[in-house]
Amino acid sequence: MAGKYNREQVVARLRAERDAGRAIYDALCGTGITAKMAALGGADLITTFNIAHYRMQGLSSMAGYLPIGDANAITLELGERYIVNAAGDCPVVAGVLGVDPTRDMHRHVDKLADVGFDGIMNCPTVALIDGKLRSDFEETGMGYEREVDVLGYASQRGMFTKAFCTTPDEALAMAEAGVDNIIVHYGNSSGGTIGSETVLDEDLAVGSTVSVLDALAAKHGDLIFTCHGGAIETPEDFAAFLVKEPRLHGYVGGSSAERFPIEESVPKATRGFKAVPLPKTG
Repeated sequence: MAGKYNREQVVARLRAERDAGRAIYDALCGTGITAKMAALGGADLITTFNIAHYRMQGLSSMAGYLPIGDANAITLELGERYIVNAAGDCPVVAGVLGVDPTRDMHRHVDKLADVGFDGIMNCPTVALIDGKLRSDFEETGMGYEREVDVLGYASQRGMFTKAFCTTPDEALAMAEAGVDNIIVHYGNSSGGTIGSETVLDEDLAVGSTVSVLDALAAKHGDLIFTCHGGAIETPEDFAAFLVKEPRLHGYVGGSSAERFPIEESVPKATRGFKAVPLPKTG
């Protein structure tokens, strides 16, 4: 089975939303039911990867950065057996660990297309790793350029692509490789039961976004620009963020797409049933 949409069709859908003044919403989903409900609510993209899977097992999203599972195999199975079927007419994107040294990642992209994914993105990404560990990855052939290569290949074969970026250099490399959607990543989300207590300050997040968009403006100004993570937890948070950087076209929701709604609705339903008094007998 091939994907429902090619690159041009997905980009056209997103541009239509942007040009109509409607925010693009990309839901990162770890289960079929959240993918189904996000699509029903009008999500423009459904994306899945190992991080979303772990989040929906009650774990921190950061578990996806530990060597506790095969990231690329998890995403392939999630998509083939659950997410693609549940998403209906909504385009579905696979997050890949592009630096995986155990696979021919071009062939893996082909597999993802065969099971019905419409697009590819770089998640988990070494962009979120810094310091000595990041330099060690880069120096041993498992750096960000491998992610650029994988997304460039997916773009060339006609799939939609989007990229997590944290710096202007990363964003420029992805744009030059043909990526359609640049996502400025602010780090792990705050909020809820397992969100990070320390997140990127909003002013720093705005500054990061400004630097990325400024760097792309001259040659790549017509790309789709979205953001993800940090202290943005609600639609109201995103609306306030847009006041400070109005060039963004939408938001990519992870915890806000599925963890927060579940953390709110399941306890509420449970308390409701527990509040039902039993009839007196005898």
